[in-house]
Amino acid sequence: MYQADKNRYQSMKYNRCGNSGLKLPTVSLGLWHNFGDTGKYETMKEMCFTAFDHGITHFDLANNYGPAPGSAEIHFGRILKEELKGYRDELIISTKAGYDMWEGPYGNGGSRKYLLASLDQSLKRMGLEYVDIFYHHRMDPETPLEETMGALHQAVLSGKALYAGLSNYDGPTMEKACKILDDMKCPFVINQNSYNIFNRTIEQNGLKEMARKKGKGIISFSPLAQGLLTDRYLKGIPQDSRINTDGRFLHGDMLTDEKMGQIRALNSMAQERGESLAQMALKWVLKDQDVTSVLVGASKPEQILDNLKVLEGSLFTEEELCRIDQIVF
Repeated sequence: MYQADKNRYQSMKYNRCGNSGLKLPTVSLGLWHNFGDTGKYETMKEMCFTAFDHGITHFDLANNYGPAPGSAEIHFGRILKEELKGYRDELIISTKAGYDMWEGPYGNGGSRKYLLASLDQSLKRMGLEYVDIFYHHRMDPETPLEETMGALHQAVLSGKALYAGLSNYDGPTMEKACKILDDMKCPFVINQNSYNIFNRTIEQNGLKEMARKKGKGIISFSPLAQGLLTDRYLKGIPQDSRINTDGRFLHGDMLTDEKMGQIRALNSMAQERGESLAQMALKWVLKDQDVTSVLVGASKPEQILDNLKVLEGSLFTEEELCRIDQIVF
């Protein structure tokens, strides 16, 4: 049975999630990739142990994470049961529902039918009585927002979730959802969106500004642009890279000559700062108080340790932030 490192809380910084009482580690572990049926179970365990031993208390899942859909929750549930169950009250475990999960009209979207059934399935797969955060995974224009938010509220009232979250929402829709949830007195505390040096959608669609205005946290997924903002692709595509092993979201044709030039320029800047490209890219996401935590994925424990270096080094000057913008735009 796994024994956690006694010094696990010494170096991690924990940030308050918006105006709520919930704190999240600066770095959280995402199980979007590498915890499905194509991954090695022993490696999954080692990644979870490495994370928790270094103060990463937050493990982020969704109903459809795999491949196959549901398999990440099954594998994480096994790790919880066999190794981590004694530490449940020290963990923040989140899951989501919104995208395709099962066949037929009730297997995706934002209906009450889908969300509450999916949460029950997720709890069963992980062997849990509750999750700490339950998210609606995407905006669903076909379902009334009141119905979707009512389902999140019901999940909390039933004791199956402690907090509610929204993922992939824009600013105006989040503002409407926030009012509905506030009226219900539902503890909506966090938004999960893609945000990195290359992808600044939340700055353009109002989400980042609205989260600040409403006192809600933001957790950034793909802060390293699925590995593009690391040294992994500086010399081409490695054999064991995600592009080769799981081509669902990251494709070789994304690495255009222009993109490679930007990555190399950013890497040179990181070296001048005495940092790795990944360290600098994560630090950029956390450059202001709006982002509570960065959600990192990993295929091996060493990558988690590398990502934790974001806690070290100097902050950006205004000149450096402008230079990054000039490289990318």
